[in-house]
Amino acid sequence: MGNLTGKVAIVTGSSRGIGRGIAERLGEDGATVVVNYSGSEQEAKQVVEAIVAAGGKSVAIQASLSKVEDIRRLFAETIQHFGQLDILVNNAGTGVIGAIADVTEDEYNKVFDLNVRGVLFALQEAARAMNDGGRIVNISSTTTIHPEAGMAVYAASKAAIKLFTAVLAREVGARGITVNTVMPGPTIPGMFGNMPPEVQQQAAASSPFHRVGTPQDIADVVAFLVSEEARWLTGQDICANGGAKS
Repeated sequence: MGNLTGKVAIVTGSSRGIGRGIAERLGEDGATVVVNYSGSEQEAKQVVEAIVAAGGKSVAIQASLSKVEDIRRLFAETIQHFGQLDILVNNAGTGVIGAIADVTEDEYNKVFDLNVRGVLFALQEAARAMNDGGRIVNISSTTTIHPEAGMAVYAASKAAIKLFTAVLAREVGARGITVNTVMPGPTIPGMFGNMPPEVQQQAAASSPFHRVGTPQDIADVVAFLVSEEARWLTGQDICANGGAKS
């Protein structure tokens, strides 16, 4: 993987799960990592401590990605701290499970405020502030290609992210900035860890590796996409689900 020394990265929602795995991996590769969190301050501090203990540089910044003013503050504080931005990983997200017939307006707003509006305005700030040659990775979901009952709101929000990727890749490509999507399959720890054991077992059985993913599996894919070696990849949707067919 490419050496990220001298690069500054924001990883949203990185106090736990996939986000934590990505933050720690980018720190290992030499990036200075902004660990973003909404409410899990103690966990965010633990991620920062882990990165620093491994020889990296990191700071935690609280910001709710469902609030545009918080997004703008996150980017402003990053530039204030480090003077630059080279990498953005849009990982923060939430979901609800329920049939379309039962979805409430509050549930819809909760998911779309964070997963769609939050990502859009984070991308806006990145497009304005990021150095030429930067890297943007948006975390979507394989539910956008393997629809399941009860997942309409979550999957629709994650599908919007893929469209953002395709459009922004064309808008910033002349500056050498790449924009790609990673679509994790079932991953533990993460939101999938809250699913019933039988659902987790079915997911593991659907992969030829007979297991679900780990945050490290996803982090390694992201680490490649933000490296110099991935300079010719942009506007792509990368399926990272261990070859599962559902």
